[in-house]
Amino acid sequence: MSHVVVYSSDWCPYCMRAKALLESKGVAFEEIRVDGQPQVRAAMAQKAGRTSVPQIWIGERHVGGCDDLYALERAGKLDVLLQA
Repeated sequence: MSHVVVYSSDWCPYCMRAKALLESKGVAFEEIRVDGQPQVRAAMAQKAGRTSVPQIWIGERHVGGCDDLYALERAGKLDVLLQA
């Protein structure tokens, strides 16, 4: 199972949806909250090239945000990526 990292915010509905999808698949993930931590958000933005949350990595691959995660699921590619 690939290591999954989710940068998130407590109040973000997209973060909640992305985490719910991963949890429904039984995926354990590392959650890094950016609330009140501008340096952590800046590091995420530099790494992802995006400032919005969630930002999700599966293994070394930057998946993107919630919509990107659900697009992988709809295309039948998420499970394969998680198993890599």
